[in-house]
Amino acid sequence: MARILLVEDDPALARGVSAMLRSKNYAVDVVECGEEAFASAMDEPYALIVLDLGLPDIDGIEVLRRLRKAGSKTPVLVLSARDAVADRITGLDHGADDYLMKPFDPDEMEARIRALLRRAAGEASPVIRIGALEIDPARATATLNGTGLALRRREWAVLERLAARRGKLVSKERLAAEIFGYDEPVAPNAVEVYIARLRRKLEPGGPEIRTMRGLGYLLDPA
Repeated sequence: MARILLVEDDPALARGVSAMLRSKNYAVDVVECGEEAFASAMDEPYALIVLDLGLPDIDGIEVLRRLRKAGSKTPVLVLSARDAVADRITGLDHGADDYLMKPFDPDEMEARIRALLRRAAGEASPVIRIGALEIDPARATATLNGTGLALRRREWAVLERLAARRGKLVSKERLAAEIFGYDEPVAPNAVEVYIARLRRKLEPGGPEIRTMRGLGYLLDPA
């Protein structure tokens, strides 16, 4: 599960898209204006931004321009009712990673999101293989030695985030920020609880989740 920022000022559309994404196990924060979108994107570690262009304060293109000027590399999927080729070119030239016209099919949106997340993680294949562990982000499933792992939503989120950066240190604070939205309560030891559960489920034969004391966690590909 990845954390997504949805920038959309149409309340009905925002509710529909956020509900669809949450049903696919994404954490979603929703904002309706450009200034708040820029501030949120700079403050939080989002895996992806879904950005409407027609916002009530500043245009989505201006939000995109500011993000890229500030050095943000977060993938951006633009949503727009503007169907002119020139508008699409403008969005892509200002740093959009993909462009989806309204109205759109929810399945197509999710497929494009999966592709952008794979690309950002450097994954050519939708399936991540780490020894005997196979993780399929598109289906939110994991198997160990060919047997499916029964993972709760947050367990899956932690495993997927660690697997996406396997062999690299991930701080507890970053894990929490990536898997919990604004309005979700987070217990002080929540991440430790999910890590402990995952370790039990990855034994025997699965990759080790190592604790780097005071620093964070690392999924050891060896």
